[in-house]
Amino acid sequence: MKKGFTLLELLIVIGILAILSTTMILVINPAELLKKARDSQRMSDLSTVKTAIAYYLTNASTIAMGSTVTTYSSVGNASLLCPSWGTGSATGTQSVDGTGWIPIAFSGLTGGSPIGGLPADPNQTAYNANPSRYYVYLASATTTNGFELVANLESTYYSSSTTNVESTDGGKITTLYEVGTSFDLAATGTACFPNSGY
Repeated sequence: MKKGFTLLELLIVIGILAILSTTMILVINPAELLKKARDSQRMSDLSTVKTAIAYYLTNASTIAMGSTVTTYSSVGNASLLCPSWGTGSATGTQSVDGTGWIPIAFSGLTGGSPIGGLPADPNQTAYNANPSRYYVYLASATTTNGFELVANLESTYYSSSTTNVESTDGGKITTLYEVGTSFDLAATGTACFPNSGY
């Protein structure tokens, strides 16, 4: 007499596996994990650029940071970019010779550039996209060598009450991630990241 599984037993096992796999997908939430990973990359990118600018400030013989009347960004179309933060100006390039989206000539330093190229948002979209994702650089002529870097985070992990880095980063805009030495450069109350809460 042969022993084996009946059709009913196989259907029950398949049903249990389907329930377990659905539960795992809901618990793990791969879409949120990808958003969290991109946000980690954004914070790392801005930290790297901040460190490169600090290196530039301590090693450059002549300092040229950019203008306070201009918003520089990694997004290619700058004609509509953050009008309240100043006239949009960006090439969208990642060059470190002063022609990239940050107008600092890192490559002109004696020891060479501290970074190989300027970063771009890991999920970069245009200014008027829903939501908009790009990096912004602002420089200050009034605050000695002051600058600010801004990014728009996307995960709920970094905006939750326990890990809300946007409202605890020291910047004045609680819905954007800001790093730098001068947090008064980005104006509040205007849509520089359309359809994204600010």
